[in-house]
Amino acid sequence: MKNFDILLEKYADLVVKVGVNIQFGQILMIQSPLETVQLTRLIVAKAYEAGAKYVHVEWMDEQISRIRYDKAPEDTFSYYPKWEADKMEQLAEAGGALLHIKVPDPELLRGVDAEKVSTAVKAAAIAREKFSHYTRNNIISWSLVKAPTVAWANKVFADLPEDQRIDAMWEAVFRMTRVQDGDTDPVAAWRDHIQELKKRQQFMNEKRYRFLHYRAPGTDLHIELPDGYQWLGGGDENGSGIFFVANMPTEEIYTMPLRTGVNGTVTSTKPLNLNGRLVEGIQMTFKDGKMESYDATSGREHLTTLLATDEGASYLGEVALVPFDSPISRMNRVFYNTGVDENASCHLALGSAYPVNIEGGTKLSKQELLEKGANVSLTHVDFMIGSAELEIDGELPDGTIEPVFRNGNWA
Repeated sequence: MKNFDILLEKYADLVVKVGVNIQFGQILMIQSPLETVQLTRLIVAKAYEAGAKYVHVEWMDEQISRIRYDKAPEDTFSYYPKWEADKMEQLAEAGGALLHIKVPDPELLRGVDAEKVSTAVKAAAIAREKFSHYTRNNIISWSLVKAPTVAWANKVFADLPEDQRIDAMWEAVFRMTRVQDGDTDPVAAWRDHIQELKKRQQFMNEKRYRFLHYRAPGTDLHIELPDGYQWLGGGDENGSGIFFVANMPTEEIYTMPLRTGVNGTVTSTKPLNLNGRLVEGIQMTFKDGKMESYDATSGREHLTTLLATDEGASYLGEVALVPFDSPISRMNRVFYNTGVDENASCHLALGSAYPVNIEGGTKLSKQELLEKGANVSLTHVDFMIGSAELEIDGELPDGTIEPVFRNGNWA
């Protein structure tokens, strides 16, 4: 790829300065696939240049995860090492930041017993619940970013010759994160982008819609919003007032539904990569917030194990608006990666709400959040429902109905 090294350095700079926004004297943990070593080394260098006190890299190999599912004794999947959870908590307590290069292989766990995966994922969620409190409440800076791996590129660009797929994936990653050739500064481009998302956020917060009504093929869903809800998007401040961007790319603004205020049917429009297992053609029906029935054209058993996580897994925790005419959507390609696909499509999330989406939520206990109408769960899984046919109406407190989305875009 022409000027690849220049673009890669711009990307590393963007991740450090805008994603986690490392401050002088701060600790950074990077969770990185083995295949992204060139990018990871650049990020480490940029973090130290920004004044980081210490950068710790945890290398990850998905094939080792697969080996565990294939070879480990059946009764060991409920085990998760406490020292792993303790390490993450210590990072948070020290005011450190977390950067995760998250690119799971969409086919990694094909053929693996769904119950094994469910048990292991739940054990990890329970062990890391305290650390999750730091991220879901934006107490620390954290960011999920993307970089090509062979398995991901082979899935997304299967229509290209094998020797072109990694380059095509890099071009896509650079494009979706506004990293461009020439004199364009991605950091400045992101500051402009964040301001645009903040304008949408402010517009929706000023409207104070009480209900949203979604209509599309296979979808007729009414969502009530709780008192004190807040739309967010683009990024947020951590507990120390430092601005960071939790997802790169990001095109969404999002809030929480009233836990008991979701009624109707919704149908997914993109495949869901659920912990290395694909679930496609999801249809769910809700009554008074709880999922009453569900189905999928493939991978239904994986959805079943997700819903068994806890009571809250059967309720929605997030409502996110993304125009169909977004930069990622215009690429006209499914990326089989929720962190990318959710930014090409309006989406909802099963499981926990983010406490930051309701006034004073970060200071509330689980029980107090439930009383305010927020969902509480060990899990949080986004699924995509946007299309060029999606229409959304908003109902104001006085009962007036207004168009919010038409033909998949802002009305």
